[in-house]
Amino acid sequence: MKTELATNQQLWNDWTDLHETSDFYDLPGFKAGKSSLRPIERAELTDVVSRSLLHLQCHFGLDTLSWARDGAVVTGVDFSDRSIALAQALSAELSIPATFVCSGIEHLPDALSGQFEIVVSTYGVLPWLRDLPRWAEVIAHFLKPGGIFYLVDDHPVMRTLRMNEQGELIVASPYFFTPEPSRMAARGSYAAPGDAQTPLREWYIWNHSLGEILAALIGAGLQIEFLHEFPFAMRAKFPGMERGEDGVWRFSQPPAFPLLFSLQVRKP
Repeated sequence: MKTELATNQQLWNDWTDLHETSDFYDLPGFKAGKSSLRPIERAELTDVVSRSLLHLQCHFGLDTLSWARDGAVVTGVDFSDRSIALAQALSAELSIPATFVCSGIEHLPDALSGQFEIVVSTYGVLPWLRDLPRWAEVIAHFLKPGGIFYLVDDHPVMRTLRMNEQGELIVASPYFFTPEPSRMAARGSYAAPGDAQTPLREWYIWNHSLGEILAALIGAGLQIEFLHEFPFAMRAKFPGMERGEDGVWRFSQPPAFPLLFSLQVRKP
């Protein structure tokens, strides 16, 4: 795990430098007042005013700071020191009150104290975690009694699929968790595509089934309140997807599989 973690941390440090100037994150628009929150969480996580909110795997904090603009009292966490440094700089530059902590989730209780009314994590987060039972334990640790954890992420079924050279969707990755990670490599990132001159970067991920995700949360003593699945994505996951006026990406015909899911659990 030490090699995999170090590789992934360096990747996200490198990606932070790319993402700071990418059109995908649109930092100038954010600085001008634009929210980075997407339609799903805007519709499902609505009651944040004056509530304490812990944002796990916050990258460089745009969503964290967007919730702060909406009135939440926010703390953001990420294992990339470059991401946290940029988040802190943006908080200071824009005079948006926020606390940012550099830590991996599994060690967060050693780096942060207190409990929160809301814990949240969004988009592309679970595959970077190997130990979901520990993830769920940490969420339960930081939730106040009666508090909620909200998650929206790529659907595990979607993550198993790839488009082959013939334009056909095929199952190319395991659906169920395996202790050995999948090794990935690409130039650029999901938010800043590279070219032949861009350095090749590698990283490691783990897939987790929907059943494993729910079992981890239930095993930590949390109660499932809803689980939703969606036939669209927040970016073009496959060739042929088109962006609608609502800002989400769809196939011309509804797919036979889900692309995103969201869930909410509560600490009794």
